[in-house]
Amino acid sequence: MRGAVYDVVIIGAGPAGLAAALYAGRDRLKTLVLERMLPGGQINTTDRIENYPGIVRIDGPGLVEQMQEQAEVFGAEIKTGCDVARLEKPPDGNIAVHCSDETHTARAVILACGSSYRNLGVPGEEQFRAAGVSYCGTCDAPFYKGKRVVAIGGGNTAVQETLHLTKYASSVTMIHRRDEFRADKVLVEELQQKLAEPGSNLTVRYNTIVTAIMGGKKVESVRLKNVKTGREEDYPCDGVFVFVGTVPNTDFLKGFVELTDKGYIKCDFADLRTSTPGVFVAGDCRVGAAMQLATAVGDGVLAALMIEQYFRDPTWQPSFTSR
Repeated sequence: MRGAVYDVVIIGAGPAGLAAALYAGRDRLKTLVLERMLPGGQINTTDRIENYPGIVRIDGPGLVEQMQEQAEVFGAEIKTGCDVARLEKPPDGNIAVHCSDETHTARAVILACGSSYRNLGVPGEEQFRAAGVSYCGTCDAPFYKGKRVVAIGGGNTAVQETLHLTKYASSVTMIHRRDEFRADKVLVEELQQKLAEPGSNLTVRYNTIVTAIMGGKKVESVRLKNVKTGREEDYPCDGVFVFVGTVPNTDFLKGFVELTDKGYIKCDFADLRTSTPGVFVAGDCRVGAAMQLATAVGDGVLAALMIEQYFRDPTWQPSFTSR
């Protein structure tokens, strides 16, 4: 069934979506936020946030609670349990947002549907999530100062994040299933330079995978397997960082906006406008996203501001840059 026409429908109630809702609500726009699960997204799994400007320390759920309250104070309506199936542009120029049991109509849409970390899929991974298993070195490296950690992966992000970990952990062991890295050459050279330093705290285990993560209340070890010899061993560590990629939550957008071959939403970096007029993007689901809390919030703010520009001049169409 169709309801009222909203000025803005925001898909996703993570930090980007909630920030957009706050700004849209303060501008007196009739705003609806649709979230398939609970507000917050991935940030809910973070037990300590220390790198958000202006807040010394808070946990993920605590920050989300405050952001949601701010958005609702200014009139944003937040609906959970709403799984968006598809979007379309009817002849009237509005945007139809089809959920499983209802359709919402909007003058503009902000896509803040986020992304999901790619999992290893091994025993212990879910058990120790936020208790020694992390997917963001930039976020969580300071919590492992002086500790032993394992970093898994071989792409650009894995190399960059692993090098960042070496600034904090006493020992970093990088686990890579191949005998050479897929990362850019300049990053591999930087990694090799770090390995060659006298007394380096970094080691690399090639041709190796993690088959299990083990411990009591927190991570205590991982089980390693050499893919060539089949040899297994239990390897002590205090933390496991998984850097095997992310998956954008954008399957429902195929054919509606332009996506990269990996599913990220293409946009103009200056205004976060997508290839479909009236549709903007914010946060981790867009191409080029920094995958950080602060930048996701900044995206949400910018997208809301750009919608105001779009409403003032519906013919406003800066040249779309397919990035």
